[in-house]
Amino acid sequence: MNQSQNHALGFASLSLALLFALPARGASLQKVNQSEWGTDGLPSYVNMYIYVPDKLATKPPIVVAPHHCQGNGQGTFSEMSSLVSIANTSGFIMIFPEATGQNCWDAGSTRSLHHGGGGDTGAIVQMVKYTLAKYNGDGGRVYSVGGSSGGIMTEALLGVYPDVFMAGVSLMGVPCGCWAEGYNDVTGTGNSAQWSGPCGGGNVTKTGQQWGDLVRSYYPGYTGHRPRLQHWHGTADTVLNYKNMAEDVKEWTNLLGLSETADGTDTPKRGTTRQFWKSSCGYTVYETFAMDGVGHAVPFDGPAVAAYFGLDKAGGQDPETAACPGAVPGGDGTDGAGGAGGAAGTGGAGSAAGTGGAANAAGTGGAGGTAGTGGEGGAMESGSGGSVGSGGAIDSGSAGANGQDASSGAGDATGGDSSSSGCSCALGNDARDSGAQAGFLLAALGLLLGRPKRRPR
Repeated sequence: MNQSQNHALGFASLSLALLFALPARGASLQKVNQSEWGTDGLPSYVNMYIYVPDKLATKPPIVVAPHHCQGNGQGTFSEMSSLVSIANTSGFIMIFPEATGQNCWDAGSTRSLHHGGGGDTGAIVQMVKYTLAKYNGDGGRVYSVGGSSGGIMTEALLGVYPDVFMAGVSLMGVPCGCWAEGYNDVTGTGNSAQWSGPCGGGNVTKTGQQWGDLVRSYYPGYTGHRPRLQHWHGTADTVLNYKNMAEDVKEWTNLLGLSETADGTDTPKRGTTRQFWKSSCGYTVYETFAMDGVGHAVPFDGPAVAAYFGLDKAGGQDPETAACPGAVPGGDGTDGAGGAGGAAGTGGAGSAAGTGGAANAAGTGGAGGTAGTGGEGGAMESGSGGSVGSGGAIDSGSAGANGQDASSGAGDATGGDSSSSGCSCALGNDARDSGAQAGFLLAALGLLLGRPKRRPR
């Protein structure tokens, strides 16, 4: 074999090695058909998107991330990219539910505000059940986080399904059950569909006992663990009025068996006042953050959310479970936050939950309208330079924090894809890049092997 052939074959071997060493396409947001995750009777407009990191924890925790009004699953995936990045290192799964074509999440109808009643809350819980079973998830570490309508839904999920969720973070949310006051569930294109004017305006007031009794009526007879909650709100919010925070305090302190008077108050950073309440074992189970002068534009902070849920590092237990051994069920991952799930209720067959999951029934869902009264805060992003404001993107980075740079229209994650296709477009580019590299290497290999042999001298 001559020297030219040696060089050609050597390069060919290198090319083939590079070809097979090309990185495989990593984890991506995937849509799961309702025929796979759901049961009969669930709202047809609710979709499930899931993000399963490449390096999954042995018993992965689950974080549900419902979107804001006029949002969608792909958009929330981009908006919460800082939390997605932590999922890649800690190995937890994220579910991005989507109410296609709806104005906001249904957190006000009887079906949604009844354990096992179906509706939007039942659909999301069914997604959790599916994920727990399919990925051997940790039923004692299921959480929810969302802003605006997503915050409202987070509080509804924790209130109606305390046996499923361990904790939640509500940004600009309202007390569970508040959205039922004057709730408009009429299908159509009117501005008020899926909206509660009285609650949004901060005009619903109850005593702590009344709030607690209301939420307890959504799951009669339940006496198990109640999820802990973190609530963030801007004092200048006029879309979901700041007065709702005072009502939230009354509700959750009653549900958790706490005094309405906080155990302590501090200022974690300038312009933000924190109040916190501790359980009998000394762990903080409820806290509020009031952001002075901030409107409907509370920033999303993925690292802070992960730390609150105890997901900032891989493995371990839920932090409340670890701090209160024996006082909080589900620490071994064999049960949900409040114990095993019950049988399916009215509205659907509802198969038994997977590992640690709670079973629920699928009820009939209602369709809703489009734009909501006054609009909603847009995307929440923890990257740099985003814009904020009513209807705009929410960014906690240096150039767009706390409403300093307001502009209309929803924004995307900094450096992300701004097209309507969202995440899928970027994934397509990744695939094309890999294909181009492979094509180039194969072409180079063909040219080298096909070159005419040089005559020996």
